[in-house]
Amino acid sequence: MSVAMGPREVELAARELAGRPPEDVLRWALDTFGPDGVALACSFGAEDVVLVDMASRIRPGVRVFYLDTDLLFPETYETCERVAARYDVRLEQVRPALSLAEQAGRYGDGLWARDPDTCCRLRKVEPLRGVLAGLEAWVTGIRREQSPTRAGAAEVEWDHRFGLVKVNPLARWTWDAVWGYIRAHDVPYNPLHDRSYPSIGCIPCTRPVRPGEDPRAGRWPGFAKTECGLHR
Repeated sequence: MSVAMGPREVELAARELAGRPPEDVLRWALDTFGPDGVALACSFGAEDVVLVDMASRIRPGVRVFYLDTDLLFPETYETCERVAARYDVRLEQVRPALSLAEQAGRYGDGLWARDPDTCCRLRKVEPLRGVLAGLEAWVTGIRREQSPTRAGAAEVEWDHRFGLVKVNPLARWTWDAVWGYIRAHDVPYNPLHDRSYPSIGCIPCTRPVRPGEDPRAGRWPGFAKTECGLHR
């Protein structure tokens, strides 16, 4: 049964679930909001495929969506196909309102190289807003360890930007813990991770990370930008 929650109720749930295993947090979200009230956002990175594996074990047929910007790596689309073949999930492709050609006609070619914030808004944030408008909660793979902007992430929090509950089951997990789970459960993962891509986004805005760099240093190289606008 779906249960409507506001910021106060979310704060209480966050206290109760703080430090609990990700499976417990996922089960709480799926039980609380029901099959149509919550969905898992998947970019087919390591954290997200872990959550797909966990969620499909807890609740077969769980709703999973991904933002297809038309600029994803071939390896990401390949991982998407492998996940769809492996798991009992309702996998939904979410597309931007504008095709790449239409975007170029309106904003000029290579918008990502001149104004990545606007490109992310058009191809990620606005499509996400459309999906979340029909939900009471969404599940993400963000972890505190990923970046300073995510260091305060809780297992459950109120998403002020989008106006619903945000569930981060892996908030306290380390990168090693993520990979320990992948190996233990033979989870299909994006092969770009084996080529020094810890964080994977769109082709024009993602490069391999060099030894000693921050895990998200490969995103939007040359810009101060560290987030696409979906989180924080």
